[in-house]
Amino acid sequence: MARQGRYRLGFRPDIEGLRAVAVLTVLGFHAAVPFCTGGYVGVDLFFVISGFLISGLLLGSVADRGVIRLKDFYARRARRILPAAGVVLVVTAIGGLLLLPPLRQRDLAYDTIAAALNLGNWRFVANQTDYLAANTDPSPLLHYWSLGVEEQFYLLWAPLLLGLVLLARRLRRSPFPLVVGAVAAITLGSFALSVYWTGESRPLAYLGSPSRAWQFGVGAAVALVAPAAAGRFARPAGLVVRRVLGWAGAAAIAWSTVTFGPGTPFPGTAALLPTLGAAAVILAGTAGDTSPDAAGIGRFLGLAPIRAIGRLSFAWYLWHWPVLILAEARLGPLPWPAKLALVLASALPAWLTMRLVERPLRFSAAVAARPSRGLATGVTAMMLPVAAGLLLGSGAAHSMGTDSPTTVGQALVGAAEGPTLLAGPGGGATGGPVFPGPATAREDFPQLADCQVPPPAISSPKCLFGDTTSAHRIVLLGDSHAAQWFPAVAEVAKRRGWALEVLTKSGCPLPRITVQSPQLGREYRECDTWRDAALDRVAAGPRPELIVMSALNRYTADRAALARGWDYSLGRLGATGAPVVYLRDTPFAAKDIPTCLSGELANWSACAFPRTDGMLADPLAEDVVWGRRPALRMVDVTDVLCPPGDRCPAVLDGVLLYRDDAHLTNTAAALLSQRVARSLEVQGLVPVLP
Repeated sequence: MARQGRYRLGFRPDIEGLRAVAVLTVLGFHAAVPFCTGGYVGVDLFFVISGFLISGLLLGSVADRGVIRLKDFYARRARRILPAAGVVLVVTAIGGLLLLPPLRQRDLAYDTIAAALNLGNWRFVANQTDYLAANTDPSPLLHYWSLGVEEQFYLLWAPLLLGLVLLARRLRRSPFPLVVGAVAAITLGSFALSVYWTGESRPLAYLGSPSRAWQFGVGAAVALVAPAAAGRFARPAGLVVRRVLGWAGAAAIAWSTVTFGPGTPFPGTAALLPTLGAAAVILAGTAGDTSPDAAGIGRFLGLAPIRAIGRLSFAWYLWHWPVLILAEARLGPLPWPAKLALVLASALPAWLTMRLVERPLRFSAAVAARPSRGLATGVTAMMLPVAAGLLLGSGAAHSMGTDSPTTVGQALVGAAEGPTLLAGPGGGATGGPVFPGPATAREDFPQLADCQVPPPAISSPKCLFGDTTSAHRIVLLGDSHAAQWFPAVAEVAKRRGWALEVLTKSGCPLPRITVQSPQLGREYRECDTWRDAALDRVAAGPRPELIVMSALNRYTADRAALARGWDYSLGRLGATGAPVVYLRDTPFAAKDIPTCLSGELANWSACAFPRTDGMLADPLAEDVVWGRRPALRMVDVTDVLCPPGDRCPAVLDGVLLYRDDAHLTNTAAALLSQRVARSLEVQGLVPVLP
């Protein structure tokens, strides 16, 4: 056990410096600094560092005492991490109360509670949050996903090692071969899962702890080989290897930071470069005396200014993102120099947190004297943000009020024609309660169950609505902008006793053009497969009475490519002999309307958006208007949703029109059903009903 005792770690100034590199790359990425497009790899460095330090600490305990004291371990982790994290959570909740609209306050309340319980990464996975994409309204606590992953690693890794130690004791064997096998199995299995998920679900791959465990495993592997490496690096020949290894690792990190970007499929195989780079730098600093080599990377990382940033890295990481997001919530999108200034300014609250909270509790003799005190400190640091989140959520719900009392419970009737959304006299109100309310609107989706297939799917299930035994059917075909019309088209089919078949897929353009999938982080090949399968299904079945299609008109600015794509799909549909109608795409708000309106119920016009932005050119609609596609018909309700003028409204006749930044609420689409039906009747596409 004497050799195994060298698993006990001493202070590593180069690792403190590597923390500085990690946090600076993340800060540069979040500030949108040029040449820092891959700065998100700084989180990967943190994971490797944690895997190395925690594994080294636990292995040292096994080597010295033959056991792991879980209570001591968790008490140290709790007083090291949770107090500072809790302070930032509470302050962010207060900042959200002052600066965010109520609906974002409600979201922040949930985020605060999840982050306090170290489950933030799973909340963002459930919300399909794309960390690398430019979200319209990112959470001020999005960065807490990485803390959730780390805490979940701490929670599971120590008991696993203890179990291996007890098993080895029972078998009367050394525990270290078992540990090596476990590290190898977890690392390889997690890496394989990471590669698979990167191709299937980018949020799950990026934010999920199972797909990140391999990076902690790489750090643990470095800790396992550290004793042997220290002996070899102490020899003259080992010094050369040490230098090459360190600088190669630094080059890998730098290359990743500069060349990677939001479009890089990540983590997947791309994460190998920064992960192994961090491992190489750590291993290069593993020498018997832990002294930095004068010509090695450790010399640079051990410089006093670099180490000072490393000591500040945890608190700075916690503070910079809330400062940046809350500022943009009030000021609007900022250029990168302004973002950089905010990120640098966040070093002040970070320094205060480090000096007044983090280090005093971490090194407090009174708190460290008993593990129960450290655990109590951690529990308190978790419960205070939970309470803040509950209070914030309660206040947000109260400020948003309820749905309009004049419409709830009443049967709203949409107009069949004319300038107003509702039948009867148009409403002249410009503020007050709306229906659905902002919080309700977020969930006001078409009731399609599994018929709106997600990006990984390559075919649609059998989705028939209305009279499924009828020989007459309408087909609704397209992406989510087609699916939003489900209540209107379903009403047309229902009143005529017909069936409605739904073939819709998220983010998939109906014209044959290949696009990138933000969720999958790569070329959307599943869309191309699904499109052909959907067109085949329409052609193979009995001829529909009517094919209704729609699609987002912003997939590409290449009008020639778009025209060719429409030629293909419309040609396939036209060959069925069924009439085809295009539901013109609805105005694109480009901002979260329910969130905006939650803070502007007294003044609906504050959430209107410029007509020039919301009503971009629609080449297919233009072709129909000018007679260039005589076989294609069109239903156009945009003059109701965006009447002539400078701005498109968010609310019409007291009805909230949009559930997000681009899709109609199910309520609004249902109220437009009379208008859609009348247009189809006038064009002779469906029988006229009384």
